[in-house]
Amino acid sequence: MPPKSGLSRRLFLGAGATLMGSGLMTGRAWAADLFPVVETANGKLRGATAAGISAFKGVHYGASTAGENRFMPPQPIKKWAGIRNALSYSDVSPQATGSRAYEYADLIVFDRQPAGPGEDCLSLNVWTPSLDQQAGKSVIVVLHGGGFYAGSGNSFGMDGEAMARFADSVVISVNHRLGAFGFTYLGQLGGERFAGSGSVGMQDIVAALKWVKENVAQFGGDPNRVLVYGQSGGGAKTSTLLAMPSAKGLFHRAGVMSGSMLTAGSPDRATENAVRLMKALDIPQSDVERLQKVPFTTLLEAQTKLELADRAKGEAPRAFGPIVDDVAIPRHPWSPDAPPEAHDVPMIISTALDERTYRMSNYDLTEEGLLEFIRERAGDKAEEVLALYRAEDPDSTPFIIQARIDTDLGFRKAAFQQAELKAKAGGAPVWAYLWTWPSPAFDGRYGAVHGIDVGLSLYSIRGGLTGAEADSKLMAKRISSAWAAFAATGNPNNEALPQWDAYEPTKRATMIFDMDTRQAYDPRAEIREMWQGVSVE
Repeated sequence: MPPKSGLSRRLFLGAGATLMGSGLMTGRAWAADLFPVVETANGKLRGATAAGISAFKGVHYGASTAGENRFMPPQPIKKWAGIRNALSYSDVSPQATGSRAYEYADLIVFDRQPAGPGEDCLSLNVWTPSLDQQAGKSVIVVLHGGGFYAGSGNSFGMDGEAMARFADSVVISVNHRLGAFGFTYLGQLGGERFAGSGSVGMQDIVAALKWVKENVAQFGGDPNRVLVYGQSGGGAKTSTLLAMPSAKGLFHRAGVMSGSMLTAGSPDRATENAVRLMKALDIPQSDVERLQKVPFTTLLEAQTKLELADRAKGEAPRAFGPIVDDVAIPRHPWSPDAPPEAHDVPMIISTALDERTYRMSNYDLTEEGLLEFIRERAGDKAEEVLALYRAEDPDSTPFIIQARIDTDLGFRKAAFQQAELKAKAGGAPVWAYLWTWPSPAFDGRYGAVHGIDVGLSLYSIRGGLTGAEADSKLMAKRISSAWAAFAATGNPNNEALPQWDAYEPTKRATMIFDMDTRQAYDPRAEIREMWQGVSVE
C-alpha cells in the first residue's frame, strides 16, 4: 500500500491554525511587507499581503494577443524598468457575458470575471505563503472551467488565498485565450503562418507553465514540484496538456476533475467552423489577415450569434476548441491510448455522481417521464435500467436519476476510460475518486452536481453550491488535503483520509467523498458494465 504523505498535521487542523501569528500581524515587520516586491525574469512586481499570504495579480506571461498577435502563438513580454504593480486582475479572454438568469449559474457566480474582457489576457495570479527563494513550497496551478469558451483565472471560484494558507503551497490561476480567439484554425485557409492557430489557447497555458518554471522560486515555490489540475474545461485542458510535447517536464502531477477529454477536433471540421465565422463577418476566405483587424467585440459577437443560431435549430453549438494540428497537439490526447508524455506523471481522475443536473431544469419530472427519458437511451431495456438505478438509490427524485444516467454515459464513461488507459500504460500511478456528497443548495435539488468540488478543492466554502456549513468545511478539509498532499509528494494519501490505493483495472480502487468518506473497489460496477457500448449523441 502507498504510504501516507507524512505532511505536517498543521495542514489538516483547520485554516485558523495556519494563520500568521499575531506577532507577525502587528508592528513594523508586517507593515514593511504589506506591499512586497519580487524580481522576476522580466522585471520587478509589487504585490499585496493579507494575513500571511502575498498575492500578485495580473502578472503577464505573454504579450497582448491583439492585432497581428491574434491567432498567433503567444509572444514574449518585454522586460521593464522600475516596479510594476501586480495588485489587480488583468483582462480575461473575450467571451459571452455571463448571466444570472439560471439558478445554477447564480450559484457558481460565473457572471463575475473581474477586470472584464480584452486581448491583453495572457496573465496569471499568484498566492504564496512565503517569498523566501529557498522555501521550496509545492506549486498548485489551477486551470479554470468553462469549457474552451468561457471563464477565467480571475473568477470567484479560482481564488487561491485559502488554499495557499491551508496547503502551505504556492497557488497559481491562469488566464488564456478562449473560443474563437484561442482556437480558430486557419491553417488550411491562410497557410503555414497560421498552422498552429487552432491550438493557441493551449499554447498559452504552456507559456504560463514556462513562466512558472522560470520564476516560481522567486515566490517561494519549487519548480520541480508543480501540480496542474482543473475541473470541467480545466480538466479537459489538463488532459490535453498531457499529450503536448512542449508541456513535457513543466509539471509533475496532474488532476482531471469532471473533464476527461479523450479526443481533440479535426482540422477539416475546424476549417468549416472558421469559414462559417468569416462568412458571418463578411470576410472572404482569401483574406484571412482581415480577421486579425476586426474589433474583438465584433469577432465575439459573430461567434456568439453562430452559437445561438445552432441552438435555435436544436443543434449543439459548433464550439471552438483545440485540434490535432501536428504543431502543438500531434495526436488525440487519450485515444487510442495514453499519451507517452503522461507516462511519468501521476494523476488523479474524478467525477461527481450527478454532474448533469447543472444542464437540466425539469425539476418536477415524473417517474413516467423518467422512464421515457431512459427509453431514448436504453430502448426496450428501460424498465430494467430504471430498476437498477432505483435499487441503488430508492429515494432520489426522477430529476436526479435522469442526470445520473447522462453522467454515467458521458462524464463518467470518459473518466473510466482515461483512468484505465493511464493504469494500463504503466509508469506513474493514477488515483480515482467519486464525489457523492450533495450540494445543500435548494434543499439538495441538484445532488452531487457538476462543480460541487471546485471551491472545496481550494479549501473555499464561499460559493452557493456548498454553503458555509460545518459539513462543507469538513468536505473542504478532506478534498483539499488530498490535493495538498498530491502536490507535495505525488501521492494523495494523508492523515485526513482513509487509505487510498492507486487505481488499476482489476480492483478499480476509488475514494468516495461523502460524509462517510471511504475507499471502495469498483463502485457501481453493475451500472458501469450495463452502459458499456452505449453512447449518447
